[in-house]
Amino acid sequence: MLPDRMTAILCDGAGGPEVLVAQEVPVPAPGAGEVLIKVAHAGVNRPDVMQRKGLYPPPAGAPDIPGLEIAGTVVAVGEGVDAALAGTRQCALVIGGGYAEYCVANAGHCLPVPDGLSLAEAAAMPETVFTVWHNVFERGLAAEGDWLLVHGGTSGIGTMAIMLAHLFGLRTIVTCGSEEKCEAARKIGANHAIDYKTRDFVEEVTRITGGRGVDVVLDMISGDYVARNIACMADDARHVTIAVMGGVKAQIPMHKVMTKRLTLTGSTLRPRSAAFKSAVADEIRGTVWPFVASGQLRPVLDKSFPLADAASAHARMDGGDHIGKIVLDI
Repeated sequence: MLPDRMTAILCDGAGGPEVLVAQEVPVPAPGAGEVLIKVAHAGVNRPDVMQRKGLYPPPAGAPDIPGLEIAGTVVAVGEGVDAALAGTRQCALVIGGGYAEYCVANAGHCLPVPDGLSLAEAAAMPETVFTVWHNVFERGLAAEGDWLLVHGGTSGIGTMAIMLAHLFGLRTIVTCGSEEKCEAARKIGANHAIDYKTRDFVEEVTRITGGRGVDVVLDMISGDYVARNIACMADDARHVTIAVMGGVKAQIPMHKVMTKRLTLTGSTLRPRSAAFKSAVADEIRGTVWPFVASGQLRPVLDKSFPLADAASAHARMDGGDHIGKIVLDI
């Protein structure tokens, strides 16, 4: 028997981590094509922080509760969903609602949690796997042997990009904010790591690639990084922007775009249609998830916090000292 109410984290206004407060709210019911998951763990992501600050409002129809990825057990299924999903362990990409004891997910956006993968690890995977797979491999057209440049190499996205690149035969160069983080990135599998505070990453990429440049850039900074990224790029390379932490405006040397035949693209995942996300999930099930099932792919976990202490989890992300994913225990 499911309870009528549950504990969830909501934002009491916009601001610092202290605006995250626990409240009692109704347990949601799954609609057609959806499942209800009793959440064991929820991943903490940069969009959650932006939502807390009032800079990234939930899309229409999304719950006000933050949280974009969860893992747990399916306790109810909606109309049109295979009843066999009930009782199974699943992780899911959700449009919100993850910081709660129960969360509704689109059945097509769920991925099975194989034996050997803890629910805490599973909760740390959907947002990063969906983001990296779509942007590096689908939009960025990364192929075996390509050079990939990733900024924020020890972030959740960065660590997943390193590991997927390694599994699919890419050569990775990442930037990090300290030598300690560079060393961590190399241990995770990065071929090269550059401390951007002490070295010019454009010069280092040029040196590392013998003047050739990289084939794909996964950019979370934007702003004045865009022109510097273009200076790092090889002919016919692809530049994929997924965040604008350095500012929304960039000056682009268009003559370089023309002479190098570059592609500049980008995406946001949360507002995309359910059908689109289901299509990405289908690709992930066939291409990436076998590595999870075999134990070859595991997320890098930084630290976990109780649900009621979500503010501390956000404070750690704000501080920038984390390596890998921060997770809430529910």
